[in-house]
Amino acid sequence: MPDLVPVPPQVTVPGHFGEWIQGRMGADGPVALVTLACPALCARAPGRALRVRDHFSAARLEAFADALGLAAPEWPEIDCDMPLGAGAGASTACLVAAARAAGFEGAPERLARACLALEGASDPLMYDAPDRLLWASRRAEVLRVLPSPPEAEIVGGFWGAPEVTDPGDDAFPDIADLVEFWAQAVARDDLAAVAGIATESARRCSVLRGPGDPMSDLARDLGALGIARAHTGSARALIFAPGRVPDGAEAILGEAGLDRVVRFSTGGAG
Repeated sequence: MPDLVPVPPQVTVPGHFGEWIQGRMGADGPVALVTLACPALCARAPGRALRVRDHFSAARLEAFADALGLAAPEWPEIDCDMPLGAGAGASTACLVAAARAAGFEGAPERLARACLALEGASDPLMYDAPDRLLWASRRAEVLRVLPSPPEAEIVGGFWGAPEVTDPGDDAFPDIADLVEFWAQAVARDDLAAVAGIATESARRCSVLRGPGDPMSDLARDLGALGIARAHTGSARALIFAPGRVPDGAEAILGEAGLDRVVRFSTGGAG
């Protein structure tokens, strides 16, 4: 009987679904964000759908491996639930999954710096609780550790064309005031306030960067507490209290023109 080849365990890295808040920390401050964690959309390695080598040059992957202390790794193929350029963390999640499947077991800070060097920007998906971090995405730096957002139920989809993050793009609204309101709201586990802050961040971004979307009308019609969006990318979301999503909400978002509608729970101390 031939020897059985062991199957390596699959690494799963959850993505995100836009951001609760994102913008500049003051007129001259860094671009910072609090990610909206999405356990329903993941990158998995090894998989079958995507080849890391098809998306990055050999030289950049060699530098990525060197930064992680991996000697000539065999990069795995990856399955990814998120479309690229949608603001759902596909790129970062795929890199994190590939690195861990190739044998990296080091600190998330090191992995974040390697992802930054490869792409020029990074989501905080290498951390266990990414939505607790005020994250400087162009620096791969934790600016502040915060309480977890309150538990919420999200219904969302993708609106418009993909938009790949430009690491040199810092044309975002000032959110220094929203960060302070956010810190207070999550400290008291106030979902209504959190949803209001997310809505204001989304509004500021849409005014400055566009594009227009139907989310405000959908939030009103479906009784959502607020909206969230990918500040770069096409992800758009409605925020509900747990158990308060009305019947047929997913179908209504689809009818309004959103693609790949998804529903998931996020936040909470656990």
